[in-house]
Amino acid sequence: QVQLVESGGALVQPGGSLRLSCAASGSIFSIYVMGWYRQAPGKQRELVATISSGGTTNYADSVKGRFTLSRDNAKNTVYLQMNSLKPEDTAVYYCNAETTNRPYWGRGTQVTVSS
Repeated sequence: QVQLVESGGALVQPGGSLRLSCAASGSIFSIYVMGWYRQAPGKQRELVATISSGGTTNYADSVKGRFTLSRDNAKNTVYLQMNSLKPEDTAVYYCNAETTNRPYWGRGTQVTVSS
């Protein structure tokens, strides 16, 4: 079992920044990829960014150059730094961990970009 706890969601103005955190616990040795997905109202959940155990990152085209995903292995935590936020970034952001058995999801954290 893997537990994921997200934090950092908030209301922010367009052009602003936020940093989301996702702390993993439990069977973390089985995790090979962690990342963030988001789901806006009325839309399907979509990939934002992923990072492999080796540190390779992958970003959705819509966030390239604005979002940065990093990990602190000592804290079993990944961070999503979001800059130059746009109203279309408004969504519930979910942390994801892919393991050798199954994927795990956090409960989500709300990000709202609005003036």
